[in-house]
Amino acid sequence: MGAFDPLVTYEKGTYIETDTGNKVSRKAVITGATNIILGGKSIIQSGAVLRGDLRRYTAGQHVVISMGRYCNISEGVVIRPPGKIYKGSFTFYPVRIGDCVTIGQNSVVEAAQIGLGVEIGKDCIIGKFVIIKDLAVILPETVLPEATVVPPMTVWGGNPGQLLDSLPETHQEMVEAKCKGFYSRFRAA
Repeated sequence: MGAFDPLVTYEKGTYIETDTGNKVSRKAVITGATNIILGGKSIIQSGAVLRGDLRRYTAGQHVVISMGRYCNISEGVVIRPPGKIYKGSFTFYPVRIGDCVTIGQNSVVEAAQIGLGVEIGKDCIIGKFVIIKDLAVILPETVLPEATVVPPMTVWGGNPGQLLDSLPETHQEMVEAKCKGFYSRFRAA
């Protein structure tokens, strides 16, 4: 995580770069794009699936997935809104993702909220309506059951996920530097 970290390259033309600096793989599956808000300078890698089409069926626009700046959605990640029966009919609820969030390969996320600076390892399952507070770390292969609340500055792991450790106060600066550094090293070859 420094000035000498290697570049992460991709073949030119395989990613679309938006006006706000988002880099979205042409091999990512994004459905209901009008219901998804990307804050800018985020990366959505190939094979990622963002389900913006799963929304409440009432008139008007609905934000289904909102994501902050400097997020990294790795290969094979699935992000879909949580849903449940409400007043006799099935409905979906929005997913809110903060700045500087990293989601590892092949993870499935149905959380209600993921706070600023959260790191989710690869092969995780984040259940419906989970709330992950700021600066938490979810270790690889962790399963967080439905409606779990992860406190800030903690490390969780296991199946089912449980509290393993707490993080130092300096963790926030490290996470921000790591996310911004990865974005700056992610370039077309």
